[in-house]
Amino acid sequence: MTNNILVIDDEKDFLTSVRRALTAEGFSKVTLLNDPYAAAELLQREEPFDVALIDMTMPGMNGMDVLERIKDMSPSTECIMITARNEARIAVECLRKGAYDYLVKPISSDDMIMVIRRALERKRLLEIVDLTKYQCHTGLTNPAAFKAFITSSPKMKILLREAELHAASELPVLISGESGTGKELLARAIHAASPRAGNVFTPINMASLSENLFESAFFGHAKGAFTGAQDEHVGFLEYTNGGTLFLDEIAILPLDLQGKLLRMLQEKEFIKLGTNKPRSADVRFVAATNDDLQKLMARGLFRKDIYYRLRGAQLHLPSLRERKEDIPLLISHFIGELFQENKNPQVTEEVMATLMEYSFPGNVRELKAVVQAAANLCRGDSITLDMLPRDIPRLQRRNRDRLQEKNRAIVPLAELEKDHIHMVFKETGGNLTRTADLLGICLNTLRKKLREYGIR
Repeated sequence: MTNNILVIDDEKDFLTSVRRALTAEGFSKVTLLNDPYAAAELLQREEPFDVALIDMTMPGMNGMDVLERIKDMSPSTECIMITARNEARIAVECLRKGAYDYLVKPISSDDMIMVIRRALERKRLLEIVDLTKYQCHTGLTNPAAFKAFITSSPKMKILLREAELHAASELPVLISGESGTGKELLARAIHAASPRAGNVFTPINMASLSENLFESAFFGHAKGAFTGAQDEHVGFLEYTNGGTLFLDEIAILPLDLQGKLLRMLQEKEFIKLGTNKPRSADVRFVAATNDDLQKLMARGLFRKDIYYRLRGAQLHLPSLRERKEDIPLLISHFIGELFQENKNPQVTEEVMATLMEYSFPGNVRELKAVVQAAANLCRGDSITLDMLPRDIPRLQRRNRDRLQEKNRAIVPLAELEKDHIHMVFKETGGNLTRTADLLGICLNTLRKKLREYGIR
């Protein structure tokens, strides 16, 4: 689990036992402090903690003072007080100053884990209720341009701020990230935050262009330029003059067409087919890929000169696995979109736990498809486990069984992805379109995955 937990206690043996108990439960980010004065400095340097366990009686500074400091600096941190005395007066004082709960020593591991999980659940629910807070994107000067991104992830907030800063320039931007992470959304946001916002944004899927159509598509052609050219055609460059040209799936472009693209990037001039007069185009280029371009360059499949032309600025969108704290927010947002003014159904704890554990190879696009499918089946007040696509709970059970068999050994992500794609592929009887829809990925990505994993 990626929840960030802070434990403050002057007894080192107690800190060690707490770390052992939390690690055994899967909490991987645990910070231990035996000096209460260090807490304030740590909160200034580190990302906010989700939960803090605070001992009441420590030399120099008592737990109540530490609690007040933490709540002042990080109001969203849920604080759990640890005391040696079970007195109602102490409990009331802790709660009055903002603590979520308190524990009395000696503390059993089960009780501590239960209270921490409840605190995390409360934090999650408060974040969903206060969803608009995360749509504002504190630190952005133009939050409206990035309103499509629903996030509380510090990693995503930094990325969006970087994107906004790059948007103000004329640099080409290269966006990388897995399929379904929102690369076109980010490209549109960069355009919306740029001085070109009032002009056209033209998205182009490079995989859809053939060699015969490339020059005509980008440069346009005059009437009679070739057999079948019955009318003049305005190309992408001329159409997008003054705006932003988005080159999606840039890695798929064949080498011979990459050379033609390079001239366009270098010169910003073009000659319409059937004419001999050069024309200029004021176009901002944004490209996207879900492939590792450096590996493709090493294999001679992608030109280095194009890579360095496109990579004026580089932004990498994290996968949903890297920002799981956003899953509840996204679910709430998608449900709100689907039901609008009607009463929104609730997601059961079992469903939320299952989706939080799931790897989402199709990322946000797959999550949205899962929520939409479940909403279609929901006729009551709750979305339950039986409304999820059948392969998700089944995959979760299979993964847990595998972990137990391997004594909790780490299973490579690629192996889990292969199993999941294979399972969905079999469920659909080998129907490529249906499989891609269920996974929330495009057909090109699915075909590439099937070849990569040898699935037939």
